Amino acid sequence: MFDISFSELMVVAVVALLVIGPEKLPKLARTLGAYAGRMQRFVAQVKDEVNREVRFEELQKLQQEVKSASLQVESSIMASMNTIEHATNNVMTESDVKPVRSRKRVSAPEATETTSTPADVKPTSTSASTTAKRTATTKKAVVKSSEQKKPARVSKNIAD
Repeated sequence: MFDISFSELMVVAVVALLVIGPEKLPKLARTLGAYAGRMQRFVAQVKDEVNREVRFEELQKLQQEVKSASLQVESSIMASMNTIEHATNNVMTESDVKPVRSRKRVSAPEATETTSTPADVKPTSTSASTTAKRTATTKKAVVKSSEQKKPARVSKNIAD
């Protein structure tokens, strides 16, 4: 802190010995030492306080960065969810317009079963109406295919 050479220190000590006297000099040295210790502790506390404030400000900046990053991630997730939801809604509306055809083989309807037309079906929801349309279309196809097969069988029976 102070740049004092040994010779300068000796001059100060001799002057202090002459001015203060040999009886009071040890007490003065202890008092000055105590004040010097207090000053060192005070300076250390101030340094710690400044360091603490600097760290606190850094933590606040870091917290703001984390918050902004989390908001960006949240907004990108929400945008992705909205895109997926929109695509799902589009697929659902397209499937309502165009019935999906199944490759499953459908058996012939029983004699007690009646075929219904789309006008007879009263759907309660969008998915029910789609199911009813598909069922009616499938039943019509089954009836047509069974009608086509029956004449062929009849002709075989007649020929025999």
